[in-house]
Amino acid sequence: MAIDPGLRRLALRTLLAAFPGATVPPWAGDLLLDGLAGHTLFGGNVVDPGQVADLTAQLRSARADVLIAIDEEGGDVTRLGHRTGSAYPGNAALGAAGNLDLTRRVYAAIGADLAATGINLDLAPTVDVNTADDNPIIGTRSFGADPELVARHTAAAVTGLQSSGVAACAKHFPGHGATVTDSHLELPTVDVPLSLLRSRDLPPFAAAVEAGVKSVMSAHIRVPQLTGDGPATFSRTALNGLLRHELGFRGVIVTDALEMRGAAGAAGSIPRAAVAALAAGADLLCIGAVVDRELVEAIAAEIAAATGDGRLSIGRLEDAAERNAALATWSMPTTAATAASSPKDRRSGSDTSTPTGSDPSGFGAGVATTETARPDLALGAEAARQGMRFEGSDDRLRNPLVVRFVAGYSIAEGKVPWGLAPHLASTEEIEVVAADATVESITERAGDRPIVLVGRRLHNSPAARTLIEKLAAERPVGVVEMGWPSAWRPAGVDAFVITHGASLANSHAAAEALGLTGRTSPRSA
Repeated sequence: MAIDPGLRRLALRTLLAAFPGATVPPWAGDLLLDGLAGHTLFGGNVVDPGQVADLTAQLRSARADVLIAIDEEGGDVTRLGHRTGSAYPGNAALGAAGNLDLTRRVYAAIGADLAATGINLDLAPTVDVNTADDNPIIGTRSFGADPELVARHTAAAVTGLQSSGVAACAKHFPGHGATVTDSHLELPTVDVPLSLLRSRDLPPFAAAVEAGVKSVMSAHIRVPQLTGDGPATFSRTALNGLLRHELGFRGVIVTDALEMRGAAGAAGSIPRAAVAALAAGADLLCIGAVVDRELVEAIAAEIAAATGDGRLSIGRLEDAAERNAALATWSMPTTAATAASSPKDRRSGSDTSTPTGSDPSGFGAGVATTETARPDLALGAEAARQGMRFEGSDDRLRNPLVVRFVAGYSIAEGKVPWGLAPHLASTEEIEVVAADATVESITERAGDRPIVLVGRRLHNSPAARTLIEKLAAERPVGVVEMGWPSAWRPAGVDAFVITHGASLANSHAAAEALGLTGRTSPRSA
């Protein structure tokens, strides 16, 4: 059945689509001409900052007020740095540092990097209070486990990011920090009284609203006393009642990706999830990463049909479209911010990267920088150092064998490089699977050398914990924890380093502290 053109255009104005590859396919630009709100960029869209600037310029050539979104949280969730790791530590390190001005500066730097590439909506910061040590999806993306600390850093992050002209998006409302399952894969339930939700999970969102955050992202989580049997994304009580009326939020409510099982699975399909979210009060619908024209058209058709069968009012659809248009107008970049580096320069092979020798942080290797975007490496290094915790001494850890435990990654993070390897001067590093490694195989490789073991969420791996403590009983051992920390401490080790994240900046701070970068260790001076 043909869709009324006016209704189709109105429906498109509520959608954030996506597309594969490093250039814009014709259909993605055509949908913008037809009214599509915008596109989200993922790692597969990113080669280097200059290419991203060219890509966003292509999108803007279709329509100047397009929303171009990205998940750039710093730390473990990075799209601009997905090939090397982020130049900035993430929220857990910033929360551990406890320096609000530092948080503001880091987010202002992230915003400047995004603005330089033409991106105007950052799906960050994560403001969930991570109260579950085994949370599989938040962890180091959170500023911490204390609601007031998270609230203070939330306000600083929002202020810093939006000072660059890039809209912030506080996520994941009403709070994903107490979950022990991943909403990408299922619908998590947080079965707590509303009084606990208000005291534990909501203060950061209130702080974001007070700081003037332009958008808030809904979570695909079920809170029975608030959302009933469905996710918050489909709950009018959560979005309209709690967020709009109780917290006073007047900006754009963005959904988490509707392709996730917590949304599409609960509704029966992505198009039905789109209608349910709009009816609940959401404005901007993030479809997800796997999108084509047919899916966008199917969603638009379902939204249009819903206005005729009573599931969705025209007024609600118009309200959402108007809010999205206002956000796009606020975040339209200046000509200077979107100017891409010259294609002629890149075709000629001229090198516009910052020489490693001029990098005051000392960890420039592998970080792509161009005339359009220069990550503040010195700031990232400073923030990572402040957010790191060093227990013990490195006096006996000279010239070690570095052993990195293979670790998985969440869907939110994607497969991003991590570990100390980019910063090791002449130190050997090997990679092992904890369950397959033995004390004998590692000591044979190490010879007389001490051993530094590097992992993420080591407290969750009995095999890694046992191996670490057996090795420590035989020789000098250091341990670097690059995931969400716990109360566990390895017995008998010389040094235990907690980085609060696995970004390029975090790994440099750890390698530097252990004297592995070829410079004098600050612990042995």
